[in-house]
Amino acid sequence: MSNSYAPINLHHLRSAFADFPAALPFPHAVIDQFVKPEVLQQLAQEFLDYDSPKWFCYKNAIENKKALNDWNAFPPETYRFFCYLNSPEFLDELSSLVGETLYSDSGLHGGGWHCHGAGGNLNPHLDYSLHPKINLQRKINLIIYVSQEMLSVYGGHLGLWEHDSNTNRPGKLIKEVAPIFNRAVIFDTTKNSWHGLSKPLTQPHHIFRKSLAVYYLSEPVEGISQRGRALFAPREDQADDAEVEELIRMRMDVKASLSVYKKD
Repeated sequence: MSNSYAPINLHHLRSAFADFPAALPFPHAVIDQFVKPEVLQQLAQEFLDYDSPKWFCYKNAIENKKALNDWNAFPPETYRFFCYLNSPEFLDELSSLVGETLYSDSGLHGGGWHCHGAGGNLNPHLDYSLHPKINLQRKINLIIYVSQEMLSVYGGHLGLWEHDSNTNRPGKLIKEVAPIFNRAVIFDTTKNSWHGLSKPLTQPHHIFRKSLAVYYLSEPVEGISQRGRALFAPREDQADDAEVEELIRMRMDVKASLSVYKKD
């Protein structure tokens, strides 16, 4: 990347990390005004239309969202921005803040553009532990919200749950982060880090929850779970629902997951 390209506010990032290690329910940081305004405006303008046939759709009882990680589909500024977030320059910065060597996933596995429309949903879940194609551990999530029209009253908050060691499922909802424009969230995914939408979206049909996501990897630790897909949990109103439990089981299986992404 050109040394003149500096799309994010590094001071805001560094300041937010002061509380990262001790944050509850797991290490995380919320950074407002993360992207420089002139860059973010271009990213927002380039964001893929919700009705585009290019999206990969997840639609079932535990998730309702659209995603795309195809580099060929990214317009120029979006392409350049994702390049920066995967660059040695940014990796060095983030590794220093996290205190561990991080590696990029240039394939943007699970990352890229994400979009939720009205009724959008993402149940509490744990991300995959091991990258399904390379033997590295998923360590850090970076999410950047780019919806100018998205207001906190519409919902779509990122929920962070504590871990219930008795059930091996999410316990109490500890924090909700509103997906407001130019807010970023960074969190450690290796700490039984249950996250998702705290509740399904209720915004008008012409408003969309848009975000950019990049995930960073690290060397696997001893005894790491071999989970290659996300492990979801039922919401309270889905408790004891046998169909939801079977969907969760299949969704976690690398081979079976493709068959349930779009299950209604």
